[in-house]
Amino acid sequence: MRILHTMLRTADLDRSVNFYTEVLGMRLLRQKDYPDGEFTLAFIGYGDEADSSVIELTYNWGEDSYEMGNAYGHIAIEVDDVYQATEAIQARGGKILREAGPMNAGTTIIAFVEDPDGYPIELIGRKEH
Repeated sequence: MRILHTMLRTADLDRSVNFYTEVLGMRLLRQKDYPDGEFTLAFIGYGDEADSSVIELTYNWGEDSYEMGNAYGHIAIEVDDVYQATEAIQARGGKILREAGPMNAGTTIIAFVEDPDGYPIELIGRKEH
């Protein structure tokens, strides 16, 4: 297992990408619109996603502000098989927030679990590279 990315919601995607790239020296690694889900994802980081943890900036269309309490999204962990991982986590007493299945407006298999403090952690199935 490894940490893939940390997701933060942003009210202004261009402003956030500019900050992380121009102020902090990261690179925009990829960006994609999801019209069916009405959101855009931008992944930024210092290194390639295959080797480094990155930040996922999420812009939910039409949202222009967030309270600090809901700006945090989740931590993501890559697993070989999301279905097996959620079964193993449940067997060890972990709380599943979202059962394994395709993501909203996409096909990637994901699930969410909750840590003891209530923070969500996303499990993402390993993709063939």
